[in-house]
Amino acid sequence: MAAACARTLGKVGWHILESPPCRAENIASLIPRVPLHGSSRAYRTGGAGFRSKLLFSTPLRGGRVLGCAFLFGGGLGLYQTIKLSVQHHLAEEDVKASVGGLKLTLYQYKTCPFCSKVRAFLDYHGLPYEIVEVNPVMRKEIKWSTYRKVPIVMVNGDVQLNDSSVIISALKTQLMSNGLISPCRDKTIAEILRCYPEMKAVNEKGKEVTEFNNKYWVMVNEAEGQTMYPEKDSRKEEIKWRKWADDWLVHLISPNVYRTTGEALASFDYIVREGKFGTYEGFFAKYVGAAAMFVISKRLKSRHNLQDDVRQDLYKAVNEWVVAIGKKRKFMGGDQPNLADLAVYGILSVMEGLEAWDDMMENTKVKSWYKRMEKATRAKTDPALNIDQH
Repeated sequence: MAAACARTLGKVGWHILESPPCRAENIASLIPRVPLHGSSRAYRTGGAGFRSKLLFSTPLRGGRVLGCAFLFGGGLGLYQTIKLSVQHHLAEEDVKASVGGLKLTLYQYKTCPFCSKVRAFLDYHGLPYEIVEVNPVMRKEIKWSTYRKVPIVMVNGDVQLNDSSVIISALKTQLMSNGLISPCRDKTIAEILRCYPEMKAVNEKGKEVTEFNNKYWVMVNEAEGQTMYPEKDSRKEEIKWRKWADDWLVHLISPNVYRTTGEALASFDYIVREGKFGTYEGFFAKYVGAAAMFVISKRLKSRHNLQDDVRQDLYKAVNEWVVAIGKKRKFMGGDQPNLADLAVYGILSVMEGLEAWDDMMENTKVKSWYKRMEKATRAKTDPALNIDQH
């Protein structure tokens, strides 16, 4: 979310710097024409114009100064939100041994729902990994990659996994490869990756896009599949809801987090607080970032035909998920989470600490499942945690 905003602000800044001095209303008119190339499908949008009293209520002289402000706020300020860091996630030694001691490095934007999905998967399975935060404007940390989105996972420093669903499916297949009857037994992660071929196509806007075949499939044979998916049609169910999480649920996050100017400011206030900003950096990140993301949320609302009150779409989707799990199961996977559980949990968790998350917990039936997921994903990274999943 913040990453998409940062790139947008940077481009707006360059537009302003290259234009003659202008009035505030002309600066505002630039924003709709700036394409937003987000870190995931959820944020590559365009849309209606912007007239915010917060930033554009008075005429401005010296558009270049404001352009610098956009660049500074969007580039330096928001990057500090998810500043470059390397965090070591340690798992128990027996878990590390069970996956052959794979060295995993996750390149991410902290607030990206797709990156959060991958973290949920890795944490639940107790896989040790390092995180590299990517500068959302320059993206110099992944300049070596022809694939320019996140998440990216590097395995042992030489095998690159792209796309959150491919990453999860390939690593799950690798985990299953320790089974005696697994069709991928003794196969390397590079060999497993061939099961998810990359395809390039041109979308309706004439832009080249990348997709991956089989990305929701864990490559197990029939016998292993019966062990992994003991209930009839449980594999189809898992694939259906993993796809639903990517194609629908993720599109509800930004419109809800940045629903009003007040919520947008509160969201960036939270981000700035967590990022430990300096006074000036914090100001630009909070006010410029909040204004831009408020605009983006309206574009998403229009693009995905959401209701005027986008909370209702969020509530409906979350309750639909809870109904699909049913009253007799702790998780969609039964007694343990499956990959659909982890995908939905990862996406929803990016709202934690914000008003949208509080409202969701108050107005839907998701709380019990969410708390069970929270405990399940933390259990491997915090062995001392008492897991009570009732």
